[in-house]
Amino acid sequence: MKGIELRDARAHYGPLEALHGITLAAPAATLTVLLGRNGSGRTTALRALAGTLPLSAGAVLLDGRDITRRPAHERAARGLCFVPDRQAVFSSLTVAENLELSHPEGDFGRALTAYPELRPLLPRRAGTLSGGEQRMLALSRALLSRSPPAQAAVILVDEPTQGMSPPIAARTYAHLSDLAAHQGACVVVAEQRLPPALRERASRTAVVVHELRRGTVAFSGEATEVSAARE
Repeated sequence: MKGIELRDARAHYGPLEALHGITLAAPAATLTVLLGRNGSGRTTALRALAGTLPLSAGAVLLDGRDITRRPAHERAARGLCFVPDRQAVFSSLTVAENLELSHPEGDFGRALTAYPELRPLLPRRAGTLSGGEQRMLALSRALLSRSPPAQAAVILVDEPTQGMSPPIAARTYAHLSDLAAHQGACVVVAEQRLPPALRERASRTAVVVHELRRGTVAFSGEATEVSAARE
């Protein structure tokens, strides 16, 4: 399968097991949502896919190949971009310097087109930005990672719209949906609730949902099925 998968994955924080042998798949050209409350295991699953948290059992597969023992930097070299929910920007660097690091050619026009709010902030240090502004800057990494010569195939984002206003959040999901639907990327996001913007785009973009509860997968299906399953 093209995309990224967890198979029978178990992960621990010290003696506490956070993932209890879960299996889930995030196909290419699809936006996959890991849904769940705090403590459900959604962020842990995302970190396991990214390689920032090792599995204690099970496997991570990228395009059908086992990458379980590959560290995070090797996964990044294979085309995986991970945007965590915290410390996702270099706070001591300016916005411009953060964007330059995200693209080897120094061409970050695409990010400023997506988030024109960042243009007047280019000379400011990233650590002085508001939470929503920092998320825009962090999300620019995902957008720039799909620009030549980077071309990331898998994009993992933890709570992409945290701190954003509703219009900017809707715009963000439009960009992420475009990466999946029109550029063939495997996009995986972790959210507490299914964003309204995704419900609206489900008819135009393939949206898969895996709902996690206490380290297990409680539901897997399409976004349009989530409400019916809960009822």
